[in-house]
Amino acid sequence: QVQVVESGGGLVQPGGSLRLSCAASGSIVSIYHVAWHRQAPGKQRELVAAMPNEGSPVYADAVKGRFAISRDNAKNMVYLQMNSLEPGDTAVYYCRVIASVVVNVFSDYWGQGIQVTVSS
Repeated sequence: QVQVVESGGGLVQPGGSLRLSCAASGSIVSIYHVAWHRQAPGKQRELVAAMPNEGSPVYADAVKGRFAISRDNAKNMVYLQMNSLEPGDTAVYYCRVIASVVVNVFSDYWGQGIQVTVSS
């Protein structure tokens, strides 16, 4: 009922920047919470950044000051601006959306993931 699709990943050199986009589509009534997670090879999936419907965004310590999450509620879009990228940021990045297709009934939706590789 809700599709979540990430775009904007790829290969970037250390110190470079990338902007990930996440498009949520379907019979969406409202989006409550959005977040980006990532999973590096051999590691567990971890939270990178999250933005509730109201309130300030939160970031993992490893990305504070370098990454910024934003959302466009009118377009059902979520973004992750990533600056000063480091090899340790290499991972598959997943967009997560908590949304409702029925008023006041919220479900968790994930994208398929997109690869970000930071390497010279």
